[in-house]
This record gives sequence, structure tokens and C-alpha cells, in this order.
Amino acid sequence: MSIHRPFTGSPPAHGELVSVTPGDAGWEWTSLRVLRLAPGRPLTLATEDSEVFVLPLRGSVTVTVSPGADPASTEAKFALDGRASVFTAVTDFAYVGRDSVVVLESDGISEVAVPAARCSQRLEARYAPAAAVPVDIRGAGPASRQVNNFAVPGVWDHAEKLVCVELITPPGNWSSYPPHKHDASAPCEVVNEEIYYYRISGPDQVTPARSGSGFHRTYTGPEHEAAGLAAIDETVEVRDHDVVLVPHGYHGPCIAAPGYPMYYLNVMAGPADARAMAFCDDPAHAWLRDSWDGQPIDPRCPVTSADGRVDGLVPSYDDDTEDA
Repeated sequence: MSIHRPFTGSPPAHGELVSVTPGDAGWEWTSLRVLRLAPGRPLTLATEDSEVFVLPLRGSVTVTVSPGADPASTEAKFALDGRASVFTAVTDFAYVGRDSVVVLESDGISEVAVPAARCSQRLEARYAPAAAVPVDIRGAGPASRQVNNFAVPGVWDHAEKLVCVELITPPGNWSSYPPHKHDASAPCEVVNEEIYYYRISGPDQVTPARSGSGFHRTYTGPEHEAAGLAAIDETVEVRDHDVVLVPHGYHGPCIAAPGYPMYYLNVMAGPADARAMAFCDDPAHAWLRDSWDGQPIDPRCPVTSADGRVDGLVPSYDDDTEDA
């Protein structure tokens, strides 16, 4: 079975765009929903046995949280100041604990990612502003990319299992490079199931569209066979709204085609008691990190900040336009 989950059909006017459950993926912890909200139409979801983040991808969203045991009461209400697209700004977000009922509502067309991880304890709902999200540049030269570390250990510690980051890769660049792993094979054995959720811009560089594309690579080596993990060897073309599952193995590079910026949301969780992003590079390619010393960073990075697009570009769509 392929690890690639291509998006099919057209975005609904209101409802679910993408759904990956642990059962769908064949693993234990990690899941993702992407939802589209029509103006003025609330959408209700239950977190059940998982903690979640509410991350606006397009538009601003009001989040009302109630405890699942008493859905008539209100635990918290947040107004998330979103963005025109994932290629225009860093966004506010919210954390919601397990056993909660969440109502999402927007005044315009909005899209919201709800990454999730099964967990054992219920933590209170919390809000985080875009201005508090660290924006880092990773790599150099053609491997330069932007990382929004909004929900990683040490930055956001109000979570039991769930770890998330956003990445923007300028056209023609490589990210998730060198290829790396976080699984039960030697020598470093920090296990995380991982979801890659892709957005690809069209020609205007800021409006997501299925016309653009990129590539994703995942593969295993002898160490995975020794650990009893199934062989994977896939290089897939990815387009807007596509998902790639990484149960184990080296993943990378993720390559943005010339002319088409690439965004992806990484969703991670695993069995360890402590959240961790530890990884091991493929030893055949680990030397590449040292090669970045002295190389200039791609001047297109950073692409965005909490204040907006660094180069001032704005998307061509408005609230009456759906992605192609």
C-alpha cells in the first residue's frame, strides 16, 4: 500500500477536505483533519481520545471549546487571526485537550488544519499568537527553507504527545534534507509517526493550486530490515492538499518544482513519555550539513512572518474564490 494519499475531487463548500485517522494510516498515535468553513456556518467536532491544535490555513476562525462531559458549558473561546494563505503569513493557533467539543466558525471562507495525537491526560485549552511563533531558516543554498516552530518541545510544552511544525520551501529548493529518520531502527531510536500535509502554490507564488507540484521521497535501509520494519521505497509527485504518511524510514528530500513554492505541515507523535523531535540522518548523506558552512542562505528566506509576506505579495483569490 502506498504511503501517498493524493487529494481527489473538489474542495467542498463546507466540511472535510482531508482526513487521516490512526486506523487509516495503520498506526497508533497521529491523525489529521483539514476542514473548510463556509461563511457563518459553524462546524462542530469532538476531540475524543486526542489532543489537537487548531491551525488556520486560510482565513480567520473563532474557536469555542467545551468539555466533552458538559458540552453546554464553555471552557474557552479564542479568535484566531489567520492568514490569506499559508504562503502569506505565520498564524495564530490554539491547543485543545482530549475529551472536548470544538465549534469552529468564520465570517469568510476559511480552511483549518486540525492535527491530533492520542493521549492519556486532558489539558486545558490555550491560545498562542502568531508573534510568539519562532521562524527559523534551516539549511543553506538550494537547501534553504523556512521553519515555523509553532508546536515543538521547548517552544510549546503544553501538550502530552503532539508535535507540529510548518515549512515553506522556495521554488526549486530541497527540504527535509539530508534524509533523516525517527523510528525503531539503530542507532537512534526515537519513534515518531509522521504526516506530511502539502500545499503547493500556483504561478502567483501565494495562492494554493493543484497546477503546481513537488516531490517527496521515503525509503528504508538495512537497519530497518534488521529491526523488522517493512521495506519502503517511494518517490511520489505531490500536489495541493496531498498527504504522505511516514510510518518509518528515511524521509527526504522534499523538492519544490521550479516556479512553485511548497508548504507542508508536519504532524508527529509516538509512544515515548516525553515529546521529542530527535532524528538520525542517513549516514550516506550526513556530510551535507557541514557543507552548508559558508554557503549563503537563499535570499528568498524567510518567506513570511507574523506581519505578513516579506516581499509583499498577496494572493489573487478572495473570499468568493475556491482553489483550483
